[in-house]
Amino acid sequence: MRASQRDADTLTAFEPLRYGAHHLLTTAETQLAQLPQNTVQSRWVYQLGVLHAALDRLDELHEQWLETRDALPATAKPGTAEFDDALAEHHTASWSYLDDWATHGKALREINSAARKTRSPLPAIPARAPIRHAARK
Repeated sequence: MRASQRDADTLTAFEPLRYGAHHLLTTAETQLAQLPQNTVQSRWVYQLGVLHAALDRLDELHEQWLETRDALPATAKPGTAEFDDALAEHHTASWSYLDDWATHGKALREINSAARKTRSPLPAIPARAPIRHAARK
């Protein structure tokens, strides 16, 4: 019973992030590609791969849940055994992929921090640009 509640709570907590997770992964990959090699942790590439695979699987499981939910009889509503059992199965199937995000998601923050600390290859913008006045006639 506790594991079922944990699975449900974890999926509920992750759901708002799931929609932006693809963007987070793309941003991290772009940042990682631009980091100097001496600042890159070797585990980051692996972790991003795990996060991608987990997110793809979570997306598939979400679609499967929607199909399962829509196929339930009209009498199967939240609170009925038929609905709750199907939802619990969805939560159980999602758990290991959510655990991957809990375990490896910190890599996104680490890559972003490294990218923010890295000096830009572009020259710094002066604090005040000189003002040019048009010649008066």
